[in-house]
Amino acid sequence: MKNIPTEHHPLQPFLPDGARLLMLGSFPPERKRWSMEFFYPNWGNDMWRIWGYIFFGDKQHFELTEEKRFDRERIATFCTEQGIALYDTATEVRRLAGNASDKFLEVVTPTDLRSMLRQLPHCHTIVTTGEKATDTLVEQFGCAKPSVGEYTEVEAEGRTLRIYRMPSSSRAYPLKLERKAEAYERMLREIGMI
Repeated sequence: MKNIPTEHHPLQPFLPDGARLLMLGSFPPERKRWSMEFFYPNWGNDMWRIWGYIFFGDKQHFELTEEKRFDRERIATFCTEQGIALYDTATEVRRLAGNASDKFLEVVTPTDLRSMLRQLPHCHTIVTTGEKATDTLVEQFGCAKPSVGEYTEVEAEGRTLRIYRMPSSSRAYPLKLERKAEAYERMLREIGMI
């Protein structure tokens, strides 16, 4: 494992003023898989299709379909307006296989989430978008691991936070996009964001 190089996170955290929800993945895929310079950049990942489906009734809302990429500016504007911050649970990793699978991702340096929360004073909910992200977060906060689609509560930075574990937006996760969107929509309703 020592021969495998470490990778540092290529993006800065996206922390808009007034953000109420912090969405955390594990780590971006290799750059060759990116369709834009932002979070969930892989054209084969359905995260932005899920949000388009929920808020606009159109899973292609954030797509530049003919270019096979997502519209970074439209997504960033949407996240700012909705109060959604974005980052990942690791700032440094090793890829143990030549793919984007979390299963082969070794977290070398976890993100300092408490420090990030201090920059997000209005944040009351953290959403993890996969198994590795959930495991890394739970380890840091020492809280119970929620079931998929459910939440646990934790005291951190002077507030009670809900930590939701959501279905992965990866197409490798065996659930239809519409069913994933239902889980995300239910969570958003529970926390009063829609």
